[in-house]
Amino acid sequence: MSLRRLGLERIDLWQLHRVDPQVPEDEQFGVIAEMRREGLIRHVGLSEVSVETIRAAQVHVPVASVQNRFNPVDRGAEDVLEFCEREGIGFIPWAPLAGGRLAQEPSALTAIARDRGVSTGQVALAWLLRRSPVMLPIPGTGSPSHLEENVAAVDLVLGDEEAQALQAAA
Repeated sequence: MSLRRLGLERIDLWQLHRVDPQVPEDEQFGVIAEMRREGLIRHVGLSEVSVETIRAAQVHVPVASVQNRFNPVDRGAEDVLEFCEREGIGFIPWAPLAGGRLAQEPSALTAIARDRGVSTGQVALAWLLRRSPVMLPIPGTGSPSHLEENVAAVDLVLGDEEAQALQAAA
């Protein structure tokens, strides 16, 4: 259905957004491998998975990306990120700006943003980019100015003290 809706012959990166707990993982990954062999999808990504699930999928297909919830205040997927780093798998943090909650409370993040004259979202994105070479944050964007603000985070280089303060604050 995605191919038809998009008008494509192949999807370059297809993300399985949730492993269905009602269907054996091997069966799901086997179907994905078949779609890949048929040329319907080029690369496979997984969302909201554990290291064990990634390993189970790798038996069937190479995993190109993982999308788990991860941001400066929610780092429950730290072990998955570290696995992705070792395996060379792209990591797409889901909710990289914590749904806007980052700006709502006084914190190291809000202090850095104030001191630097930038938004808390820019600081969060800069921290994510500094955190890992496999990190690919895709924040939600509601307007052209918001897009420009998010993109400007690439040029924001956090100092070691700032990064340590954010690391300690989680």
